Amino acid sequence: MKVKDHFLSGETFEIKEIKPGVLKTMDLPQDLSGYYDSDRYISHHQDSRNLRTFVYRQVQKKNLGYKLKILQRFLPGKSKVLDYGCGAGEFLKFIENIYDAEGYEPSEAARASAKHKLKSATVYPTLPSDTHYDAITLWHVLEHIEDQEDKLGYLYRHLNDEGLLIIAVPNYNSYDAEYYQENWAAYDVPRHIYHFSQKGLRETLPQDKWELLDTLPLYFDAYYISMISEKYKKTPLFWLRGLLMGAISNFKARKTREYSSLIYVFKKKKKSDF
Repeated sequence: MKVKDHFLSGETFEIKEIKPGVLKTMDLPQDLSGYYDSDRYISHHQDSRNLRTFVYRQVQKKNLGYKLKILQRFLPGKSKVLDYGCGAGEFLKFIENIYDAEGYEPSEAARASAKHKLKSATVYPTLPSDTHYDAITLWHVLEHIEDQEDKLGYLYRHLNDEGLLIIAVPNYNSYDAEYYQENWAAYDVPRHIYHFSQKGLRETLPQDKWELLDTLPLYFDAYYISMISEKYKKTPLFWLRGLLMGAISNFKARKTREYSSLIYVFKKKKKSDF
């Protein structure tokens, strides 16, 4: 399938299946940094004051509360947590009074934004080499990482035994993905290098090292992704049509469990378990 970078460059990239349940964006540029360099890239630029950002932040606040509840379900307070790819630090800000929280973020602009928000949490420009965590979260980050095997190895080594790895990624088997096809905003080429089905994501993490504890939906993603997809299609009143399609996607997923985005909660197995 050929997919256009609607967001920024207008370039077209090909997506191919590289193994069952995993697609990859092909012919990637050597340097992807320029493809993130836009004031519209909201994960790094959330401090502007306009209606779109206001609405986004209200939904984001509900999403952050939902993510925190998931973390609290599995992890007691005061545990040590790393938010990997923490962006502008919104999740860290939300949890820093509950957990011993740290972040990793390679973008200088995003780190600068996070620094102004955080009271106690530290954000690192490079991965800490000598710290172990009770939980590591990747909220819509894994799909951006090309050397996944290497990075997952780092995460495994820096989790305590039975520590949690929480991963949220888009699901290309969702109804909205099937409906929008090449216009599905969550393909987001070339920034999203990998694209996962549930089977593909589960098999990306070796079963001899990781135990899947739960798979949970991110309900709001269906609405947001559908609205952006309708905008890419140049639909009049794209937001209204997007809300409708997001609702349909979530309704269908109640039966199929194929939500637009999914959260996977893994536990690191102790060496004695394998």
